[in-house]
Amino acid sequence: MPFVPPACQLSVITSVRGSSENTFSSLFLKRHSLIQRVTHILFLTLFSSPLHRNLDIEGRVRLVMESALTARDRVGVQDFVLLENYNSEAAFIENLRRRFKENLIYTYIGSVLVSVNPYKELEIYSKQQMERYRGVSFYEISPHIYAVSDNTYRAMRTERKDQCILISGESGAGKTEASKKILLYYAVTCPANDHMAALGDRLLQSNPVLEAFGNAKTLRNDNSSRFGKYMDVQFDFRGTPVGGHILNYLLEKSRVVHQNQGERNFHIFYQLLDGGDDNLLSTLDLERNPQNYHYMVKGNCPRVSSINDKNNWKVVMKALPVIGFTEQEVQKLLNIIAGVLHLGNTQFGEGEEGETYITTETQIMTLAKLLGVDGSALREALTHKKLTAKGEEMISPLNFEQAVCARDALAKAVYGRTFTWLVEKINQSLAVKDSSVIGLLDIYGFEVLQHNSFEQFCINYCNEKLQQLFIELTLRSEQEEYETEGIAWETVKYFDNKIICDLIEEKHKGIISILDEECLRPGETCDVSFLEKLEDTLSGHPHFVTHKLANGKTRRVMSREEFRLLHYAGEVNYNVNGFLDKNNDLLNRNLKEVMCQSDNQILSHCFRKEEVIDQKRQEMAATQFKNSLMKLMEILMSKEPSYVRCIKPNDAKQPGKFDEVLVRHQVKYLGLMENLRVRRAGFAYRRRFEAFLQRYKPLCPETWPNWNGRLVDGVSLLVNHLGYKPEEYKLGRSKIFIRFPKTLFTTEDALEAKKPEIVIVIQSAWRGMKGRRRAKRRRQAAELIRRFIKGFIYRHEEYCPENEYFLDHVRYSFLKNLHKNLPKSVLDKSWPTPPPSLVEASEHLRRLHMRNMVIKYCRRVQPEWKKQMMQKVVASEIFKDQKDSYPQSVGRLFLDSRLEREQINLKVVQTLGNDKVQYGVSVIKYDRRGFKPRPRQLLLTNTYAVLVDRTKIKQKIDYTALRGISVSSLTDGIFVLHMPSEDNKQKGDVVLQCSHVIELVTKLAMMANKINYVNISPGSIRFSMARGKEGIIDFVRGSELKVAKGKRGHLLVVSQQLRLN
Repeated sequence: MPFVPPACQLSVITSVRGSSENTFSSLFLKRHSLIQRVTHILFLTLFSSPLHRNLDIEGRVRLVMESALTARDRVGVQDFVLLENYNSEAAFIENLRRRFKENLIYTYIGSVLVSVNPYKELEIYSKQQMERYRGVSFYEISPHIYAVSDNTYRAMRTERKDQCILISGESGAGKTEASKKILLYYAVTCPANDHMAALGDRLLQSNPVLEAFGNAKTLRNDNSSRFGKYMDVQFDFRGTPVGGHILNYLLEKSRVVHQNQGERNFHIFYQLLDGGDDNLLSTLDLERNPQNYHYMVKGNCPRVSSINDKNNWKVVMKALPVIGFTEQEVQKLLNIIAGVLHLGNTQFGEGEEGETYITTETQIMTLAKLLGVDGSALREALTHKKLTAKGEEMISPLNFEQAVCARDALAKAVYGRTFTWLVEKINQSLAVKDSSVIGLLDIYGFEVLQHNSFEQFCINYCNEKLQQLFIELTLRSEQEEYETEGIAWETVKYFDNKIICDLIEEKHKGIISILDEECLRPGETCDVSFLEKLEDTLSGHPHFVTHKLANGKTRRVMSREEFRLLHYAGEVNYNVNGFLDKNNDLLNRNLKEVMCQSDNQILSHCFRKEEVIDQKRQEMAATQFKNSLMKLMEILMSKEPSYVRCIKPNDAKQPGKFDEVLVRHQVKYLGLMENLRVRRAGFAYRRRFEAFLQRYKPLCPETWPNWNGRLVDGVSLLVNHLGYKPEEYKLGRSKIFIRFPKTLFTTEDALEAKKPEIVIVIQSAWRGMKGRRRAKRRRQAAELIRRFIKGFIYRHEEYCPENEYFLDHVRYSFLKNLHKNLPKSVLDKSWPTPPPSLVEASEHLRRLHMRNMVIKYCRRVQPEWKKQMMQKVVASEIFKDQKDSYPQSVGRLFLDSRLEREQINLKVVQTLGNDKVQYGVSVIKYDRRGFKPRPRQLLLTNTYAVLVDRTKIKQKIDYTALRGISVSSLTDGIFVLHMPSEDNKQKGDVVLQCSHVIELVTKLAMMANKINYVNISPGSIRFSMARGKEGIIDFVRGSELKVAKGKRGHLLVVSQQLRLN
């Protein structure tokens, strides 16, 4: 009867099959704590193949991407290098289609990641997914943008070499989203502190700002980047992101003044009109309707269902302060944006003699206010141009067409330079020195439109250079790996597109040089003359065709105003109309002069005065782009590159739709087949010895379950047992190279067939281990019960082998109970009852614990409270159970003084000099003759006390001369200060009354160091008077406090009786 595993084990096997090491560890090891040998043999080694998984609410694993190589018939291969028919474009696209239908949007070509835009949210970007890819070897897990991000980060850390990730693809293919995912991965997974977290926030917040000012809705993409962006993410030696730097390339400035049907201007214009509050729009003199602005009506697309301009405006306004913009800078920036809209609404008229004038005066004044320039100077500059001939300046009027061109040129220049300033400002907030970097290049892919012009020429030239760099670096990387592993390098045949790059950029002969020459040539020049010059210079070039140079078949599909370049990715026809104007990109000198005088700090920064003074002509747009591209190539060549190729599956932006024709077009233009051929020129599959042996060792008896010899020997034994032929593989120094995917698939299928046998081994080992463990636990339990019973019988005997376990248990239980029930406060006197053997130890522990609590309590007491408590302790020593009014004083705080500083006369303070008053209180002094009450102030210093009558010190009492202090035991406030009778300066003892007698006497006793000299009398107090006479104070209880002279000449004090509740 065949073996059938139980249902629970089948579910584990099914879910674990093809899972990673971490997946099984979380599902299996944590629950059962298996012995290391059995678990290590199978689940941590055998089934470590790629798998994407997510944890649902109940903690179960659900597969969301792919399992092992054995699923290739359903979902295709995860690496195009493993395609059998790698030369077939149809097989390539079919593999993409299969994976796309299964929501597997990522596929490798070696180390290159191919990404297909799903046009929907996928559950593969969570923080758990980030942790899955963190620190995992590149090929040990399914293709993902996080895998590229992590591999690049670890290479930067370990190799100490700068890295870069090149992201390319058509508009709408997901380049911008890919770069966002990479930045988010670094922000979440890299180490950070509060400062770095704020910096990472600035890095992320720069994205919506750049998108608002540099992105627009096109026919192909609702959020198309209309500029190339290279960003350096900077890391310190700990691997923490500490800064960034952005370079921008070829902003599509022409979009400011013109948009094709169905397209929009840059997002910021619509965000401002839709999201700005009424006060802001009123300040900028704007209306909410975009149709009212000439620069926003060309595309006839004011609203887009997928774009919420109002919400995006809030995001941008929130992001600007985060990345360092002040309120003033934001206002200046918005003034410029509004100024561009008003500039577009500036209209011109033409006079009888052909002169041009401005017909919208209010518009020009608003524009001048927003841009911070002189209105009359701006009006003059828009309708006239300044010429210099033989050292003399002349003012020449512009005709209607020239004036419109000057207006549009100013709008493009203002917006383009402001965008450059914006990037510089962001760089200032991210700047840091001396760091390792990971560069992100998010740049336009190869473009072939129905009408291709100057912009497409520059974009495709850029892609030619990137393709040249890509092939060069890929070949170099391959060759270096072969040489490192000691395997002979075989020459790879591929198309070298250097001939096309030279055709475009070569000095004196290239298209850019010819374009510059034509722009600078004196006389009548036009786009057609430029085309003729190209035909004269480049005729016969294999990659250049025009209508004049083409054969009859090609002429039928080419216009006379077009030239064709045979790029690496295919043929593209370029219409020369507008090439010269766009390359010139000239702004009249007098317009520059006006902008230089602007009060707007942003514009005065963008238009430097040196630019007007310098007579040297600026470089043409194409040359500027070529030079910036050369610098970019130098930057990329200095770094270790990784690649992400983005593909859009359809033009309708529909999820699940796969347009094969469109995808084939992009595969061709991205050069993916060329890349695959280069990668497959040698060996299709390569892995380190340890990874290969770890996975496939169950297939060979000599390597199963563990191989303890040299790795290369183990791999050699394994492949020989599997029957690999010499032409199918090579062993390098640390890796095995397998030439054909079929060999790998055969090995993978053999492993899949072997798994049921190994499962049986696992089950038997698991069951045996469980049985042995159960029996062992039972034996231990029986022995434990015997020892416990025996110990209970001998519990009253001395400590001996028979009762040691029981007594130890009793002690342990007491100590454990004590640990849980220790008193938490010094006032808590509770303590668990100890067993007889621990009475002495328990008492010792109680004292230690109490002492520890007291120490902790005292350490927590603040200095002012410590002083208060010391005074209260002294008061308790003197008055507790002695004076009736003491209990009432316990809950009241003793004050530092009962007199405000203003209540003590300044003359008295001056008289006291350096002796500062430590305490002051109002008292009543009773004369020795007749006991007449007199109001006084009693001031205590560090060395004496003084009685003050307004501005005069009436009596000074040295603490050293003070013989004692007497008070009654009743509630009255009478006290007597006894002075030495032989002191002629004193006139006898001092009789005083104070409503704060407890506080006053305590402080006086502590200052005078007379705590033991305080006398509390229950019935009467005798005191000395002048000339040796003696007086008596009698104390009696009564209904209310009363002090008066008695019948026998005594002072009678009636104390109020306390009411007991």
